[in-house]
Amino acid sequence: MLCTAKRCGIRFQPPAIILVYENEIKGKKRQRIMPVRNFSKFSDCTRAAEQLKNNPRHQSYLQQVSLRQLEKLFALLRGHLCGQSLSETMEQIRRVATVDPEEDLNKLDDRELAKRKSIMDELFEKNQKKKDDPDFVYDVEVEFPQGERLESCGWDSDSADEF
Repeated sequence: MLCTAKRCGIRFQPPAIILVYENEIKGKKRQRIMPVRNFSKFSDCTRAAEQLKNNPRHQSYLQQVSLRQLEKLFALLRGHLCGQSLSETMEQIRRVATVDPEEDLNKLDDRELAKRKSIMDELFEKNQKKKDDPDFVYDVEVEFPQGERLESCGWDSDSADEF
């Protein structure tokens, strides 16, 4: 089925993921309600999002919806089941979805490191200048000020003597 996802949201009672999509053949906007079953406040949001996205009944509709967006919706549902307010849950999701520049990524396990890398990749893709962008400039050359004193780094000062 050819469809274009327009909006995706969540309903708390009864729990369901709601997708508003446009049927490309007929040009009509439609709404698909996908009930969320067997989800509790102890459930894993990533796993639930993967199961919903890979479900044969919903797979063709959810192709254009990112896994990260589905994870956020399930996190909202889990926060609601835990009794948190919507603003508290949104703040918690925002904290999890950002990478602290002061955090030492060498101390993370493989799963957490992969999650942080995917967040950084998504941010890079969002901020990347593409050829189709109106403010894209090819081959930008920047002159750096020469009047300021350049700071030397200690790690590269001895390398010239070794070779």
